[in-house]
Amino acid sequence: MTIRYLKHNEIDFEKWDRCIDNAINGIIYGYSWYLNITSNYWDALIKGDYDSVMPLPCRKKMGINYIYQPAFVQQLGVFSTEPIKTSFLEEFIEAIPGKFKYVDYNLNENNYLPPAKQYKTITNQTFKLSLAEPYSVIKKNYSTNNKRNIKKAEKNNLFFTRASNPESIIELFKNNRGRQLNTISRADYKNLKHIAYSSLYKGLADIHSAYSETNTLCAGMIMVRSHKRIIFLFSATNDEARKTGAMNKLIDDFIYKNSKKSYILDFEGSNHPGTAYFYKSFGSKKTTYQSLIINRMPFLLKTIFNLYKRVKSLFLRTI
Repeated sequence: MTIRYLKHNEIDFEKWDRCIDNAINGIIYGYSWYLNITSNYWDALIKGDYDSVMPLPCRKKMGINYIYQPAFVQQLGVFSTEPIKTSFLEEFIEAIPGKFKYVDYNLNENNYLPPAKQYKTITNQTFKLSLAEPYSVIKKNYSTNNKRNIKKAEKNNLFFTRASNPESIIELFKNNRGRQLNTISRADYKNLKHIAYSSLYKGLADIHSAYSETNTLCAGMIMVRSHKRIIFLFSATNDEARKTGAMNKLIDDFIYKNSKKSYILDFEGSNHPGTAYFYKSFGSKKTTYQSLIINRMPFLLKTIFNLYKRVKSLFLRTI
């Protein structure tokens, strides 16, 4: 059964979403509506009657067609209603059209590629916590420091609420951590707002906020869910939250309310040691997924492009 390459306007979105619904590795990022929000344009590879699919978010810059990983989309790759063997995945990678001269794209946890000359892979980590156990059992696996911060939050008389306004959390981030970053564009923030409202409309989002004693928003988080997985999509804190342990207690409160349910809380990262330490403090377990990099550009252009990426990487580490 051959793999077909379809342009965006050729995709049957009803069949596509049915595949994501029934895929053994289905996840919210793979739905057509989610991809339509996060990607200006995406094509696809299809096997069978949408039995297996691979979205290809794509752009064109300086005459070069390339595949990229959109913001707020941690994992893509091949989604399938049948087990995904390495050879099966390799067929999809080989089917990526030659017109795409560069690929920098995250596969999902059920996709694995061995080392090969025609591509490079990078291993990333994410942290997941089963919510199936009673809260008392889950909390036993919290780190000592996490428990200390939760007690600190309780002493500071914080108020926790379920909200339906993602803008306030996005603005909180932009006015704090966002000032130190230049990796999230105005369009990305707009897409995040669109994701949140679309997910709320579909009944797939939870938005939670923490307020200080003076009724000031100090921490918030946006969660999206599908396929028995709750994804910690976005969060924000200010200086007061970091002093009072507001985010620790906000997550703890969420775990308490969702314990004994057959969900996995996916913290969605991170490769950053400090962030990884925070996620692990809730007793979560590390799992890995790969980034796929293919560079088909001519030698001179490849050299210039690699130099640009190194300079950009050094710049981002300094901010």
